[in-house]
Amino acid sequence: MSEKLEIRVHGDPAKPTLIYLPGLHGDWTLVGNFRRALGQRVRLIEITYPRTLTWALEDYATEIKAELVKMGVTHGWLLGESFGSQVVWPMLVGKGFRVEGVILTGGFVRHPVRWAVRLAERVCGGVSLSLLTRVLFGYAKLARFRHRHSSDTLRDIDEFIARRTEVDRQAAKHRLCLVARSDPCSIAKQINIPLYALTGFFDPIVPWPWPRRWLRKHCPGLREYRIIWRADHNVLGTAPQTAADQVVKWMTGP
Repeated sequence: MSEKLEIRVHGDPAKPTLIYLPGLHGDWTLVGNFRRALGQRVRLIEITYPRTLTWALEDYATEIKAELVKMGVTHGWLLGESFGSQVVWPMLVGKGFRVEGVILTGGFVRHPVRWAVRLAERVCGGVSLSLLTRVLFGYAKLARFRHRHSSDTLRDIDEFIARRTEVDRQAAKHRLCLVARSDPCSIAKQINIPLYALTGFFDPIVPWPWPRRWLRKHCPGLREYRIIWRADHNVLGTAPQTAADQVVKWMTGP
């Protein structure tokens, strides 16, 4: 199933629609706590990307919009997490799906440290599946201890580990290549729909001072850029309640 685009829907279609575009890992396995913090306040649509080694960012955007429209979802807010922010920009171009607003989490326009992205791409390509498995096993043990009282979170962790395969690693490397080449500045300079950004203070993956400065200077759609001080790059996972409350406030107004 993970070799194709997957979509699942939570909540009442009468509520405002929020479409989650995941980061480099490419699926919904790290957004469970955020989903639970949202409750029934919005309709959440979660995307899992196919493990493609050929798609361009424009292909991601085109296929996601086409599948949403096929499901009868013709408008909504986009929540672009890290790599997902690069899928957001081409989704703002063309017809078929009306974007009501954009929220970036750990997101960016042009990555502020491109040499680091290229280094990560080489490292990702050189890591063996056996080493990756050992690292993930250690992560799983720690995460299961931290969240031992939440059965829902434990199921999310198990699913996250199960999805990390050799073809998954190759797909992640391909996405890093897309990030290294991506430069959607011309799109960001032209948008006037509401755009918000949310990030954790401790974010070495996408250091927030550079994206914030660029968006404030060049993006006419930017309404607010909020930093959650106790969170990190995975702000939806490390501060789920604060992030959920802020997202709902932006979507629904004061």
